[in-house]
Amino acid sequence: MNAVTSSPVPASPPGAPAAGTSAPATRRRPSRGRAAPRSSRSDGEATRARILQAAGELFAAHGLSGTTSKAVAAHAGVDMALINYHFKSRDGLYQAVLEEAHRQLISLDTLATMAAAPLPASEKIRLLLAGLVAQALDPDPHWYVPVLAGALVTPSEHTRELLLRVAGPKLQIARQILAQELGCAPDHPATVRCLISTGGPCILMLIGGRNLPGPLQELRQMPADVLTDHLHRFAMAGIEAIRATLPSATPQT
Repeated sequence: MNAVTSSPVPASPPGAPAAGTSAPATRRRPSRGRAAPRSSRSDGEATRARILQAAGELFAAHGLSGTTSKAVAAHAGVDMALINYHFKSRDGLYQAVLEEAHRQLISLDTLATMAAAPLPASEKIRLLLAGLVAQALDPDPHWYVPVLAGALVTPSEHTRELLLRVAGPKLQIARQILAQELGCAPDHPATVRCLISTGGPCILMLIGGRNLPGPLQELRQMPADVLTDHLHRFAMAGIEAIRATLPSATPQT
């Protein structure tokens, strides 16, 4: 009887499991596909910001009527289709530029932090005035100042939308701060009168032409702390006089 000879087992390729043994469970590599959306979002946000900056500069120089989407795309170095993608239209772009301009002037977060700070209301008013004076006296004017000035001087539906949706919440915080000093409710008519009286001079300095002769140029030659101190003293004297006319008004400082 012939001996039965077994066939030789072929050698396993390097790295492969030996014959007759089960292959180890394959470990799943962590998916790398989730990083792409974050990168895409970052790229999209950077492109949007670049378009806003370019549009703001052109709107500041030429106004809405003198600025085309094509010019903005060229200035931003992007395809015009990206403007439609991010802003839908030139009107949408202009509205976004106005909102960004107002944010750069003073953000809602800055105002909210100021209002919540453990400071007397009078000091919060000083801080608010100091910020506006610094913007008005900045020797390197930013595009957002003439853009906002143009929207206020020649108001449109865009201006109305800006005031209602963006400026409105900020003005409400400012009224709350003034109400603390006046000792009345934020919706009291005296708060809006004091708001105009206190902030009006700063707004005038902001939107007034920087190259025009007159009193505004004299103000711009003054040190910021001197001008801030004057406006603050003047505002507080007025607020104190108005508080004296309100029944049962007590400053909530």
